[in-house]
Amino acid sequence: MNAPRRATPMIVDRDRADRPLRRRHGVALREAICVAALAELGEHGYAGLTMGRVAARAHTSKATLYRHWPGKVELVVAAFESAMPQVTVPADRGDLRAELFEVLRQVADGMASPSGGAARELVAELVRSPALARAVRPLLPDASMAPMLEVLRRAVVRGETPVCALTPRYARVGTELVHQYGLGNGVPIPDEVIIEIVDDVLFPLLRGLAVGR
Repeated sequence: MNAPRRATPMIVDRDRADRPLRRRHGVALREAICVAALAELGEHGYAGLTMGRVAARAHTSKATLYRHWPGKVELVVAAFESAMPQVTVPADRGDLRAELFEVLRQVADGMASPSGGAARELVAELVRSPALARAVRPLLPDASMAPMLEVLRRAVVRGETPVCALTPRYARVGTELVHQYGLGNGVPIPDEVIIEIVDDVLFPLLRGLAVGR
């Protein structure tokens, strides 16, 4: 008669078993989802990005995503906002050229930062997908807009440029050129490029507005 087989003892990782499962909430959960969304966007593009893939990558559920965002356009906008480098208002030097350079230098440095890499991916995706650009661009904030408008406001007060320069369209010109250069030529962006944008584009533009008034 065969001896009864002894049961193999189950090995339990006590440290892991005793460790409570940590559930993320609030800011931590939103950050994880935004990181996952940017990673999916970079790997698969907007067309291949799905709420299900983002949820799986963030180790959460689609229901959780839909509680925060109604669809993937809104999710992409939130992810872009989370990765957007900050641009601060430069000190008031009484020097329009120096202040324009400082704002655009921050924009260029932001594009070269780790978080700026995610922003570059989204900007490139907007170029590839006109439909996405139409849906997303009205919702996207521009971190350089307020600092640039403040620099132009100071110039208006000093009489260096007319008040008609205080519009988002004019304030966006330099930033758009920096973005175009970074996307086409890579980062980091040298000082010489920013100086050319200020001296050869922005200053002639602002002078032309003053002459035309």
